[in-house]
Amino acid sequence: MTTKPAESSAPSFALPSHNSGGRLPAALRRRLHPDPMVRRLAGITLVNTVGNGLSLSVAVLFFTRVLGLSAAQLGGGMTAAGLCGVVASVPAGRAADRWGARRVLVVLVGVEAVGTAGYALVHSYPAFVALACAVSAVDRGSAAVRNALYAEVLPADTRVAGRAYLRVVTNVGICLGTGLGAIALQLDTRPVYLTAILADAVSYVAVAVLFYRLSALSALSALAEPSSAEPEAKSGTETTSGTANKSATATTSGTANPSDPGGKGVKHGRRRNPALRDGPFLVVTALCSVLGLQFAVLEVGVPLWIVQQTDAPRITVAGALIVNTLMVIALQVRATRGTEERTAAARACRRAGLVLAVSCLVIAFAHGLPGILAAVVALAGIALQSLAEVMGQAGGWALSYDLAGEGEHGAYQGVFNAGSAATMMAGPAVVSTAVIGFGLVGWAVLGAVLAAAGLAMGPAVRWAGRRELRLRAA
Repeated sequence: MTTKPAESSAPSFALPSHNSGGRLPAALRRRLHPDPMVRRLAGITLVNTVGNGLSLSVAVLFFTRVLGLSAAQLGGGMTAAGLCGVVASVPAGRAADRWGARRVLVVLVGVEAVGTAGYALVHSYPAFVALACAVSAVDRGSAAVRNALYAEVLPADTRVAGRAYLRVVTNVGICLGTGLGAIALQLDTRPVYLTAILADAVSYVAVAVLFYRLSALSALSALAEPSSAEPEAKSGTETTSGTANKSATATTSGTANPSDPGGKGVKHGRRRNPALRDGPFLVVTALCSVLGLQFAVLEVGVPLWIVQQTDAPRITVAGALIVNTLMVIALQVRATRGTEERTAAARACRRAGLVLAVSCLVIAFAHGLPGILAAVVALAGIALQSLAEVMGQAGGWALSYDLAGEGEHGAYQGVFNAGSAATMMAGPAVVSTAVIGFGLVGWAVLGAVLAAAGLAMGPAVRWAGRRELRLRAA
């Protein structure tokens, strides 16, 4: 799924500040994150993903029925756009290190707003391909920069848990946006489809404004912190409540103020990309990308398998998405516990690969079973895949931050995100041909590949540790 704080002057759609908790229902208060920075980021994410869910719901019909593209034209254009997204991630990450993640992110999200609105003006296939490539490039680039921003504004020991919370918000936002999209699909008119696309563009504008204001809000929070927090910041102690202090002062991790990159551009921006010269990190990125094939399994493989190769009711496809979404919402934050240390993160990835392998076999065995039993077995496989998904995501996030050099998170997140983007682009074709096309054998081979990727994560992380020792000794 895809993505996009709050003082009294913030827009009404932002999440409430911590001080307003007493006016909220107890059930909602328990679900609000205790860190005000994470709450602000969650508000931004919610706005972004509601817009994304709305546009994703109507995109195919908009492109084919409003713009008049054929299925082949749409597939070709989106493949080209996916390739542009892979290429754009690395330079976007480097730009974040040079000019500051927040500044770069505001620009990229603003460009994405203009590009998304531009679909309403497209009247030819070449124009569609060019615009789709541009939008995909800034979207994937902004994803890399956003992940680097999290490293700048969140303490090192809460980054992964913070991202897990934001991923839960992402799933909630996508669900809400998809619900709105269902209304648009039911109305099924050109003006409604255009309105949905333009509403997504407006959400990007709102997100750009909120990211622009993020630094000012952080500064206000820092001024509101009690003076007793200052010695902790000076002594290098980081706590969750000390997140806002990093707006004005560097922390022990060396992370700089996102609104004031300072010397980062001079120090890091002109050197060769360090992530591309970090062999262990590239291997970890590749292994995480292989584990990311699970998303293509969920979005493409399972629907095709259920409809074409089993007697399960077609509604099982929707049930699979519901099971996955609910399990991610319920388990993602919990899955990050204990993954702060890199060997634990590697173990989480190993477990994810093994559970994914089992899930592939379970899904495959739905073939040939009676309808209801086939549905139950397929949904059990999806439940296993969802469990592996939250473990793999938690481990991958932790490693992508832990293996990166402080002050170079943009470069590392750019490379890591490029691997994810490559999987998003190639995954559907791999799953639909190499897996579904070969039936039970294809599922078994995919399971073996996923298990191997998980098992290889431990040696790759140990290699990274040996490399760091050599660099320190030198």
